[in-house]
Amino acid sequence: MTPSRRTPARRELVLVGHGMVGQRFLEALTEQPGADAWHVTVLAEEPRPAYDRVHLTHWFDNASADGLGLCPEGFLDRHGITLHLGDPAVAIDRTARTVTSAAGRVLPYDALVLATGSAPFVPPVPGHDLPGCHVYRTIEDLQAIRADAARAEAGVVVGGGLLGLEAAGALKGLGLTTHVVEFAPRLMALQIDDGGGALLRTRIEELGVAVHTGTATSAVRAGADGRVAAAVLSDDTVLPAELVVFAAGVRARDQLARPAGLPVGERGGIVVDAACRTEDPHVWAIGECAQAADGRVYGLVAPGYAMAETAARRLCGTEASFTGADLSAKLKLLGVDVAGFGDPHGTAEGVQEVTYRDTRAGVYKKLLVGPDNALTGGVLVGDTDAYGTLRALTLAGQPLTVPAERLVLPASAQGDGPAPALPDSAVVCSCHHVTGGAVREAVRTQGLTDVAGVKRCTKAGTGCGSCVSALTGLVQESLAGQGVEPARGLCEHFPQTRAELYEILRVTGLTTFTGLLAAHGTGEGCDICKPVVASILATLEPGHVLDGEQAALQDTNDHHLANLQRNGSYSVVPRVPGGEITPAQLITLGEVARDFGLYTKITGGQRIDLLGARVDQLPAVWRRLVDAGFESGHAYGKALRTVKSCVGETWCRYGVQDSTALAIALELRYRGLRAPHKLKSAVSGCARECAEARGKDFGIIATSTGWNLYVGGNGGTTPRHADLLATDLDEAALIRAIDRFLMFYIRTADRLERTSAWLERLEGGLDHVRAVVLEDSLGIAADLDALMERHVAHYADEWAGVLADPERLRRFTSFANAPDVPDPTVTFVPERGQVRPARPGEPGSPLDGPPGSRVLIPLTPVARPVQEARR
Repeated sequence: MTPSRRTPARRELVLVGHGMVGQRFLEALTEQPGADAWHVTVLAEEPRPAYDRVHLTHWFDNASADGLGLCPEGFLDRHGITLHLGDPAVAIDRTARTVTSAAGRVLPYDALVLATGSAPFVPPVPGHDLPGCHVYRTIEDLQAIRADAARAEAGVVVGGGLLGLEAAGALKGLGLTTHVVEFAPRLMALQIDDGGGALLRTRIEELGVAVHTGTATSAVRAGADGRVAAAVLSDDTVLPAELVVFAAGVRARDQLARPAGLPVGERGGIVVDAACRTEDPHVWAIGECAQAADGRVYGLVAPGYAMAETAARRLCGTEASFTGADLSAKLKLLGVDVAGFGDPHGTAEGVQEVTYRDTRAGVYKKLLVGPDNALTGGVLVGDTDAYGTLRALTLAGQPLTVPAERLVLPASAQGDGPAPALPDSAVVCSCHHVTGGAVREAVRTQGLTDVAGVKRCTKAGTGCGSCVSALTGLVQESLAGQGVEPARGLCEHFPQTRAELYEILRVTGLTTFTGLLAAHGTGEGCDICKPVVASILATLEPGHVLDGEQAALQDTNDHHLANLQRNGSYSVVPRVPGGEITPAQLITLGEVARDFGLYTKITGGQRIDLLGARVDQLPAVWRRLVDAGFESGHAYGKALRTVKSCVGETWCRYGVQDSTALAIALELRYRGLRAPHKLKSAVSGCARECAEARGKDFGIIATSTGWNLYVGGNGGTTPRHADLLATDLDEAALIRAIDRFLMFYIRTADRLERTSAWLERLEGGLDHVRAVVLEDSLGIAADLDALMERHVAHYADEWAGVLADPERLRRFTSFANAPDVPDPTVTFVPERGQVRPARPGEPGSPLDGPPGSRVLIPLTPVARPVQEARR
């Protein structure tokens, strides 16, 4: 094929590779004033346009690439860009200045940009190419892994870095017994230190993933069918597995450059200068295929984006350079938040450590402070909310304006002092190199009032997303400095508050999240707005929370109508109204606990907690309880939990009212009521207050002539005594007041706002609530009454609803590809006559056996390597 002729009016630019960095280059190029001088042709190896590899694991959520695409519809046509999919470049002729593709196209170029990325490194161990061995790089890789997982019981991931833990999460989600093998002495060795690595390992092992560090994979063995059957480690441990994923790092794809005579680094990577240009002034290289001017090959998306922008600006005659990048990273790995920034290992001289550790909460934080009191780096595990701000402060290199000790504390313990000052020069978004000053300037000059607007204007927060928290704080600070009230939207997808969304749903009659998002929001929603809307819909619309679209909106606990425990098992808490229970009911609970091998404990809410059930056992446990007259206690939801009581005048010589009967009536009335946060109540039969009613969201204390109603109390980390709302109410007036108080709270509170915080935030406070509830000052009492009556009339037990519906029942399996197989990683050990979860590194056994004979049994052959590796 002969080269096509150059168009005199426009120069030819060929881009080889259409991944994340390639797409960012196209976007950056089209944003430049001189972009029209170029006609762009793209050669892409993959069969689809650029997609988001950072969130590649999300493909498993719906087995679709639709939500991962990075190339906006119409973008290529709008800018006259020609894209050839599935046609990679195979040769470069630097003398003729042409590129030849696999399909035989010969494309002339005035400028050639190589964005070929990297290839997975597969250790050359025996058996590495057996059927059942995979890498974790493209959507096609994930499709192959999913197909093989359907016939597998166990999988091994080789590599305990970022990608390896992503892959481990995918295998675990596919229902496989999962092992991670890491040659280094800890997980994520480059990003975090020993302390962070130890906590990360603990958290991951608690999720049922076996971790093997300080060892390597020496071979992959085949079975009789010629496919993968086991992985052999360098310490001679044998891990039976039908699937192996290699995620042990990447290597720069510089194969095009070598035969073309372009210099490459000693360890790979096309050598470029600060302009991202190679030795040939017509050839550029960006992203993971390039060795940057500082001699490094960068494997993160943020440096790749910076290189793309540098090359794009240079090609349009604008000065720009790339001489190195920040390697900070923030991720959620198997549900565990992890971040490392700056120099996480404190290699500089004179650096001091400030460390916070809470093993109960699973949190580890370390900040490194230099002799000049400037932040030089840090590690965060379990709580990464401050990552964006801490990373920006590290990059700024200026002395801290607040003590570093304060910065490692949980947000609730930091007090009301000033936030650390973020300099204008601090880079807030490293993906797009947006500084704090640029964000402040955008807010000031563009009239922006929310994070979504700043994202559109500056691109900050549109890359990996790790800076959104810091970006939000910066936007609010900028608006406050201008005397402008910050946008109060629920999240970036809804400019409305929770209270406003409640009113929209109530008035419009919309009954789905999709409908609400289409009419009043943007984007696809997130883990903030989805559960909030689910809660509101559950309050307004009768129906089961696991039906239709509602099921996908629920939090983890609501999704299975039970509380997830640290070892992957669940707790079952049946409702015991008012704490009153019959001997027959007690015997039933004992028999269920005995037959299913569950740990039992009396809770602070006068109920009995049954812990240790596997997800596949929940329906069977519920069946026994429902048949005995029990129902869900909603311990898993943001709903009414309990109404405690003392025995009252029926038994107590000091009691003046029947507190137990009232508590039972209230709990049965408000059971299942979904709210912005959990609700607790108590009824005391006299002023001695044995039920601790003043520590509840709504508490009732008997008087000689009626009942006193207290509201806005809670225990927890910031306990608060409830305030007296009304005195000497008769029972009908009391219930009416509680009805209105609860519905007014549900209608107007913010997301995850307890009644105590709501009462203190509400303008007018207690007096305003009293006027609304008792005097109908807003004229909404009839609406509040009707909403509560609607709830009472349509209440149905959620456990019974699952048992009656085969479609709902199908959700309760340990493995989607093997619904009748229990999860062998949910293990226990005996203690004090019962069982408890096995701790990381402690040999444990699953529970099995028919009802009536459920005992600890030895681990099955498939799961035994977990036990061996933990000894």
